[in-house]
Amino acid sequence: MASSSDSPMDGAPVIDFDRFVPTRSAIAARKRKDLLMRVLVAAAFVIALVPLVSVLWTTIASGVRRLNLNFLSYNMSGVIGGRPTPSGGYGGILHAVIGTLEITLGAVAISVPIGIMCAVYLVEYAHGGPLSRIIAILVDVMSGIPSIVAGLFAFSMFSIVFGPGTINGISGSVALSLLMLPTVVKSSEEMLKIVPDDLREASLALGVTKQRTITKIVLRTSLPGIVSGVILAIARVIGETAPLLMTAGYIATTNFNLFSGQMTTLPVYVYQEYSKLSVTCPASAGADCITSIPMQRSWAAALTLIILVLILNLVGRLVARVFAVKTER
Repeated sequence: MASSSDSPMDGAPVIDFDRFVPTRSAIAARKRKDLLMRVLVAAAFVIALVPLVSVLWTTIASGVRRLNLNFLSYNMSGVIGGRPTPSGGYGGILHAVIGTLEITLGAVAISVPIGIMCAVYLVEYAHGGPLSRIIAILVDVMSGIPSIVAGLFAFSMFSIVFGPGTINGISGSVALSLLMLPTVVKSSEEMLKIVPDDLREASLALGVTKQRTITKIVLRTSLPGIVSGVILAIARVIGETAPLLMTAGYIATTNFNLFSGQMTTLPVYVYQEYSKLSVTCPASAGADCITSIPMQRSWAAALTLIILVLILNLVGRLVARVFAVKTER
């Protein structure tokens, strides 16, 4: 009795599967190509890692010797050249850290609600209408605006509203919010699109209103991705210098009021100290006078800025994990 593989059944042609089996040479060629691609990918990873490690190592090596509690606890008030202050230090960055946190948080308070509501409109209400296409184009255009233009806009707006030459922290927050807004909108929009439509339909089928579905289901489900987008936006603007030079200015003392007076941020502080390069120590100053103290302060401030960004990233991850939707296994 002939098997089904030896003779056709009902006139069906017999398929010879043996011809699809790869030969030894083909298998060897595949392995060589696979090894080549693995080497290329590993080499690309190493090449991309070299500048990152180099920047981190240089910043840590140059900034850690000046980064201490005194440097973090005092501002630049009373600092003269390279001479030590009565506190025993050589000036600090307390005013710059406070200014960076207040101005950045002000920018977050402005851009995040507007960005999330814009993304909700584009995904949940507009559905590809003419207005949504116009908004999408404007968001793309804003993502390419130079930072100095954002600073010039904020400075001009506050000068028109509150008088010429108005410089304060909130104007710096407005300038940074213009730079944050496109990142927040685009990242939030992509995260909202990922939420399955089945969740929306199930909620609406149970009689839940659309507004409550968006706030309790859609936004809650996409919260970790939205938080990640906000962190990226913060990392994008926290190192900006040009717009803050125009809007927030620079002072040597600590200013806690975001709405009045000039404020110093870490990037502006680094720029100001680096522009000095060195100071001149008179012969009567003694060994305590350090000529290279501006460069040491700039490196220490840059290291502090990196640590601050790392802390904000960790806080954002923690918030996303705490408020994320818990799924039972």
